[in-house]
Amino acid sequence: MLIRRWSLTFLVLAAALCCLPASAQETEVLTPEILESLKSVGSAAISPDGARIAYVLSVPRPADEEPGSGYSEIWVMPFEGGGARPFVTGKGSASRPEWSPDGRQLAFLTRRGEETQVHVMSATGGEARAVTSSPTGVMDFRWSPDGRSIAYVAVDPLSEEQEKANVEGRDWLVVDRDLRHHRVHIVDLESGADRALTPAEYTIWDFNWSPDGKNLVITASDLPTVDASYMFKHLYLVNLADGSRRKLCDTEGKLSTPVWSPDGARIAWNGGVDINDETEGTLFVVPAEGGEPQVLTPDYEGTVMWCGWLDSETIIFTALHRQHVHMFRISADGGAPEIVDKGEPGKPLFTSAVFSSDGSKFAVAASTAVHPAELFSGNTGGDLRRLTDSNPMLDSMAFGDQEVVVWLAGDGLELEGILIKPVGYEEGQRYPLVVQVHGGPEGAFMDGWNTSYGRWSQMLAGRGYVVFAPNYRASIGRGVRFGKADHFDLGGREFQDVVDGIDHLVEIGLVDKECVGIGGGSYGGYFSAIAATKFSDRFAASAVFAGITNWFSNMGVCDIPWENTLVHFEYKWYEHPERTWAASPMAYIRNARTPTLIGHGERDARVPTGQGWELYTGMKFVGCPVEFVVYPREPHGLRERAHRIDYAERAMAWFDKYLKKKGE
Repeated sequence: MLIRRWSLTFLVLAAALCCLPASAQETEVLTPEILESLKSVGSAAISPDGARIAYVLSVPRPADEEPGSGYSEIWVMPFEGGGARPFVTGKGSASRPEWSPDGRQLAFLTRRGEETQVHVMSATGGEARAVTSSPTGVMDFRWSPDGRSIAYVAVDPLSEEQEKANVEGRDWLVVDRDLRHHRVHIVDLESGADRALTPAEYTIWDFNWSPDGKNLVITASDLPTVDASYMFKHLYLVNLADGSRRKLCDTEGKLSTPVWSPDGARIAWNGGVDINDETEGTLFVVPAEGGEPQVLTPDYEGTVMWCGWLDSETIIFTALHRQHVHMFRISADGGAPEIVDKGEPGKPLFTSAVFSSDGSKFAVAASTAVHPAELFSGNTGGDLRRLTDSNPMLDSMAFGDQEVVVWLAGDGLELEGILIKPVGYEEGQRYPLVVQVHGGPEGAFMDGWNTSYGRWSQMLAGRGYVVFAPNYRASIGRGVRFGKADHFDLGGREFQDVVDGIDHLVEIGLVDKECVGIGGGSYGGYFSAIAATKFSDRFAASAVFAGITNWFSNMGVCDIPWENTLVHFEYKWYEHPERTWAASPMAYIRNARTPTLIGHGERDARVPTGQGWELYTGMKFVGCPVEFVVYPREPHGLRERAHRIDYAERAMAWFDKYLKKKGE
């Protein structure tokens, strides 16, 4: 069966290529196989003196290896570029590089045995040594300001009694009671002594050292659940001498990692303005002794992505404004922010940065429309310099032109998104359209690299499609009010924004209204399921990956019922049953006529697989063309190379079958 399935896929792909113009056939375009061979730069760390940059390079797993996710390596590059040196390479996973305060050592996370531990290596190279030995593995870590110790977070191990019970088969789980918290540990690098700083009574999610090394600022919650990590974290200070904790200030809703000013006087973070804010998109600052937080970006019609300190008086932050990310500096006392780096069409796009100790140099991982993330360096106020070229084969590849598209919603609201034209585009010709919908809904398509196994952008452009990636209301990048604009109306006006965008593309003569498809994952899968049921007359094909199809059944089994309730619904779903059911694609299953491909990870806790089964069974009953693929071992998204390639090829073959006219 496996050979036949791949053979059929090949025939469909070959037939589709035969339908393309000769110019497109003669030009190499992006394919799923090529996509899954691409490398990309992840997190980076700049040495305190700004001379070197350590960065993570994600490397795909070769096709001839056993199933699994890709690998990650650590390399070190001079700030000016050239002479990248491998630090940790091979078939493993290395992440989170961090320089010691004196710049002489590099710490990182890697697994050499059963669990991931913190390892330290001399900046000049040599053999790495493990400095932690957590039985459950290390989740995150930070150097102390004096470089003599490292703080790390790990999940509590099972007690001897629990281990014995498991061996004897008494391994049941009492939900929300048999909990294992995440605790901060401090390890002394000279003696190796390891002590748990925080008690087993609450969970630590993020932390940072005070500049004097006497305290940690942490985000913590009472429960170690995904929902708690999103919605119920609070800011505390922990004293290193005795482990005592005190609340720093009152906050509501989502929080990012807090950061100290260099003089230790203040703490900044980005967070939600209230419990119903969908994202941590507003910048705050508070005195380190506590008090009332000051909002530094009130009413900003964008979304703060990251923040840090240039000096003790100045905060640096990045913010998504519509489709581009800008870097700002702002006084910690308040005032108007000043642009340090303005995101514009064609410029490298990044969401966070790492700075040298004096704040004059920084490094970022940034992408463009024609290449995934690479390493760049820059000086404050200057242009970015690209340092790596991880995928030289892309230089000779043909890509569709990417641009920002603007349209008006039916209620007059101006909306934006990303538009990609087909390779070999000809003015005046109408093309088949695939709408790609982002998840969240607190997500957004940005003007950078937008292609992955579930976002087929440039792969579709290479096959003769127009690709439309709308940032509908509830997307980030437009401020808090815009982000909340779908509350009490899931799948309503926000979905109509997408339909209005399609109508705009039809009106300007770019796309064929009879050849419109849609696809996305998670909340994008939810939209794609709405398209295939409630709006079936508008869509000729749909690809639903990990999509919500029934809000009632999903709320009972997903891992984020409180986040869905507070920042998506803003009401308790069971108190408004008519509204909740009306927002569910299954409410319109009798209308389903759109051929629909359904994909789902077998171990998805965010949107459990039953959501896919409901849509599949319903479509079979009403006689709608449908195909359902479940990927073993996979969570809320695909990690394994073969699975990614299969879903991408399967989705594009599905669109080719139902969107391309015979003889085209």
